[in-house]
Amino acid sequence: MSPLRPRLEALEKFLAEDPDDSFTRYALALECASAGDAARAVALLQETVERDPRYVPAWQQLGSVLQRLGRTEEAAAALTRGIAAARAAKDMHAASEMTQELESLQDNE
Repeated sequence: MSPLRPRLEALEKFLAEDPDDSFTRYALALECASAGDAARAVALLQETVERDPRYVPAWQQLGSVLQRLGRTEEAAAALTRGIAAARAAKDMHAASEMTQELESLQDNE
């Protein structure tokens, strides 16, 4: 059995117990991405930021996963919103990382 499967199952259980837990939904999205299920990762990350628009790490990962999928316009939109969320949270490190990722994305268009 894949070592990811037990983690996925545990995170799914935790999320079922507390569907408002942004961190658990985010962690489940990362596990899905690691398992190669990018579509589910995107859906979970989108749900995370819809439920909790101030959850900066989810914006950053959403932009990255969308970029890897070649969905550059959506990635740029997610990163732009993430930069705003990071600045509002005074998380300048995350804002800087997402700004660099956005600029790199725009340079490659």
